[in-house]
Amino acid sequence: MGSYTASSQSSKLIFRQLFEKESSTYTYLLADVSHPDKPALLIDPVDKTVDRDLSLVKELGLKLIYALNTHVHADHVTGTGLIKTKSPGVKSIISKASGSKADLLVEPGDKVSFGDLFLEVRATPGHTLGCITYVTGDGPDQPQPRMAFTGDALLIRGCGRTDFQGGSSLQLYKSVHSQIFTLPKDTLIYPAHDYKGFSVSTVEEEMLYNPRLTKNQETFKGIMENLNLAYPKMMDIAVPANMVCGLQDMTS
Repeated sequence: MGSYTASSQSSKLIFRQLFEKESSTYTYLLADVSHPDKPALLIDPVDKTVDRDLSLVKELGLKLIYALNTHVHADHVTGTGLIKTKSPGVKSIISKASGSKADLLVEPGDKVSFGDLFLEVRATPGHTLGCITYVTGDGPDQPQPRMAFTGDALLIRGCGRTDFQGGSSLQLYKSVHSQIFTLPKDTLIYPAHDYKGFSVSTVEEEMLYNPRLTKNQETFKGIMENLNLAYPKMMDIAVPANMVCGLQDMTS
């Protein structure tokens, strides 16, 4: 099913990290179990694993209220549209800057609340124009250490490619250094993907050991321009679908 991590100083938060093996995508389930409704949200759900995710939500007695995306994915179709058809009342969320359709379009500084917990929205473009990072709240009643769901902006010992979807290596470098590396050093990093078997990192680890983002800006730009990566095999299917919440025929 994927790994389980509890926030060490919060009895409020239920947290599950789930994995979709075909696209090596992590989906994250968070819920406030101290609230009577046990409101929950999913970050970066995948269409192929929606039934698994909704089954887990039901088993844990949670009420799913939001399905969030960190960006318009190119390697898989998001599960948000499918979740909305199977679980009416769930609202989809993506950044306004993505140009995509969703129930709620968020901007930097916005908060996504679930019960007494919340996620803060930070703009981290560079992999795509609309990439955002969701960070757990800052405060004594919020989970500690903080958690950052970085999408493809910052990966464990890596970062997302910058050669399509309005990507920019310069913008990505600035995003990570200004919006993620400024978080407390013990902040947990949870990316949208991992291809080497890692599941979590910290801001401090990535500031010390990320082979790309520890370099200066010019060196980073040179690395990103010479990756010579293959065209994403799902891109022509995934991007158009994900621009409309994962459902091609969606009209709202």
